[in-house]
Amino acid sequence: MIDLAQLDELARRLSALVPPAMREGREQLQENFKAVLQSGLARLDLVTREEFDVQRAVLLRTREKLEALQRTVDELEARLAEPPRH
Repeated sequence: MIDLAQLDELARRLSALVPPAMREGREQLQENFKAVLQSGLARLDLVTREEFDVQRAVLLRTREKLEALQRTVDELEARLAEPPRH
């Protein structure tokens, strides 16, 4: 989910850019900016930082397991390549 505090801040900044003659409806503009931002961001199919960090950790663990398996395969292949002992 999008951080609403950051969205509020961005909407506040956008409303501050409105010319002084139009500032009477500043609160309404700020709410409109916020609604437009929320709608646009929702369509982007973004993930939260928490979801990203979880997937990153999963990927790291998977990579570590894959590297361990690769070492095991390399060791087994090396054993198979050794000449038989008598």
